[in-house]
Amino acid sequence: MSQQLIDAIADMREGDALALVKEMADSGVKPFVILNDVKAAMDVIGQRYEEGTYFLPELMLAGEMMNQIMAIVKPALAESAEEEHLGKVLIGTVKGDIHDIGKDIVTFMLKVSGFDVLDLGVDVPEQKFVDAIKTFQPQVVGLSGFLTLAFDQMKTTVEAIEKAGLRDQVKIMIGGGQMDEAVKEFVGADAYGKDAMAAVKLAKGWVGG
Repeated sequence: MSQQLIDAIADMREGDALALVKEMADSGVKPFVILNDVKAAMDVIGQRYEEGTYFLPELMLAGEMMNQIMAIVKPALAESAEEEHLGKVLIGTVKGDIHDIGKDIVTFMLKVSGFDVLDLGVDVPEQKFVDAIKTFQPQVVGLSGFLTLAFDQMKTTVEAIEKAGLRDQVKIMIGGGQMDEAVKEFVGADAYGKDAMAAVKLAKGWVGG
């Protein structure tokens, strides 16, 4: 893990962060290692936001940095991507929550791992998840949320999927800043993924990949 890169991203030093990523990529550091550093930095940024030392502009800048970092590591990730089509994953940040940094990393990692991913975006009402399950027919649904207020909405979303008679057709995983095994039990999901790599592993396990 490169503490230098984590600090550069967390401290909003965009130029330093991008230069470090380029240097690491050029010297053959695996893209997954770089993305793990990005994830660690995003955790720090999220913590500072919760504490009130960072605000929306910092979150937006962090998102921009992440997109630029993704563009740098994408070619290396594409080389290691699996050609086979493993299955479909539906993902979105639940209603009332507009955080998308973690969700975007998970979406990206799932895609390069061979999954067809439909990302519904942020602030997604439960009915939109239900409708998308009917049309997209995924095997896996990922509910993302960063704030504690997402707990109840995740539960509501799982209940809506159940009421629509679709619960047996999908495996549901949750992820985000405040999520853990206890929240998984509360919302009625099948699993909790602590990071993007865990999400990929769960999805592969469920679809037999």
